Amino acid sequence: MSYSLSRASLPAFKLGLATLSALLDKAAAFCAAKKIDEAVLLQARLAPDMFAFVRQVQIATDLAKNGAARLAGVEAPHQADDETSIAQLKTRIYATLRHLDTFDPVKIDASQAREIVFPMGPTAKGSMKGEDYLAQFLLPSFYFHVTTAYAILRHNGVEIGKRDYLGAIAVTPVA
Repeated sequence: MSYSLSRASLPAFKLGLATLSALLDKAAAFCAAKKIDEAVLLQARLAPDMFAFVRQVQIATDLAKNGAARLAGVEAPHQADDETSIAQLKTRIYATLRHLDTFDPVKIDASQAREIVFPMGPTAKGSMKGEDYLAQFLLPSFYFHVTTAYAILRHNGVEIGKRDYLGAIAVTPVA
């Protein structure tokens, strides 16, 4: 079986989103154990000019949902960016995961040479061929926001490590 755009995108998005969900579970447990209002973690950031944790999760889900939709040539449903709790962020991730299951891999794979127009910030737009969009913009952007969300939690004392970031990757142990 060849390595296609759908195989390069959908499993990566699903794994990254599952990782974010598991990180949110650890964040909730941390807040409960330390008696910290979870809003503190949701609004935490690594630097004053960076987005807060809640926004990192929102952007990661948007990249997965909207990016897959652009590749498939379909409209993505709009999600309001109004989450104020860990539970609401988990619901957003779950909705995104369910939406990813609706995509036709054939349509995603057909976008390899098609021009994809996408936002690059609040006003600018960019255009790339589908395979370049996925490899050079979409996946790096997705991983950036997943990694930044991880780093914010780690920086704030949530006990997570590399295994938590890697998530449930399918690795077959060898002797």
